[in-house]
Amino acid sequence: MNSLHFCDAIMALPAHADAGRALDEDLGTGDLTAGLVDPVQRSQARVLAREAAVICGRPWVEATLQRLDPQADLVWHVRDGQSCSANQVILEIQGNSRALLSGERTLLNFLQLLSAVATQTAAYVRAVQAVAGNRARIVDTRKTLPGLRLAQKYAVRCGGGSNHRIGLYDAVLIKENHIAAAGGVTAVLQRAADVAARATFVEIEVETLTQLEEALAAGAQMVLLDNMDLAQLREAVRITAGRAILEVSGGVGLDTVAGIAATGVDRISIGALTKDIKAIDFSMRFTQL
Repeated sequence: MNSLHFCDAIMALPAHADAGRALDEDLGTGDLTAGLVDPVQRSQARVLAREAAVICGRPWVEATLQRLDPQADLVWHVRDGQSCSANQVILEIQGNSRALLSGERTLLNFLQLLSAVATQTAAYVRAVQAVAGNRARIVDTRKTLPGLRLAQKYAVRCGGGSNHRIGLYDAVLIKENHIAAAGGVTAVLQRAADVAARATFVEIEVETLTQLEEALAAGAQMVLLDNMDLAQLREAVRITAGRAILEVSGGVGLDTVAGIAATGVDRISIGALTKDIKAIDFSMRFTQL
């Protein structure tokens, strides 16, 4: 499921469209400051990571520069999904000076956002991997920046995490409001059978162990355990006994994720992977050509 989502996202990465919107927003009718530079001058520049990080954003950096200077030459020293140390050169560029100046902030913005997502995801993945014998995967959510969802979900994969549904169109996730509107757990699962063939998965959220038992009795194959404590999670794993994939959401942090993984659940979905991040610090410096 997740590998298919990832392949589809890679094939349809909107890097060029994203870069186009970002450059249009920044350049408007033209870069007045870069216009002070000789239009045929060429320069060399280095992009440095000012702190340790998992790098992500190559398609967006390349799309940005391709739009401004199709002849620009890029040499990557750290590829997407690889780690870098503080003050390491991750990329060297040769190209038109005006193009490099005009694209600098846009390409750094993509790098700082997407590398932050990849770095944060990697931290959660490491915390879970430290728990012996667990099988939990770190999974993202739809809590993404509008217009940059595929970019952020790509970054999650670069950090070692897995993708949940891409949007409302590719999977069924039945939440408390759906249950209330449809008349209960059993009723809504029966209705979900009508669209199951068009969905990559059908999952239902439950808030109590009683709801879990009802969902399992109604044939649920994926269940989202919402805001349950560790004792409830362990009991949910015992009750389910492998009959369904169990996912946890709510109240997950770096200080709690290992304990959650140790309960035996299959997936841990975390909105903070894409929502609560601190940008990674990058800089671009011109050097002699």
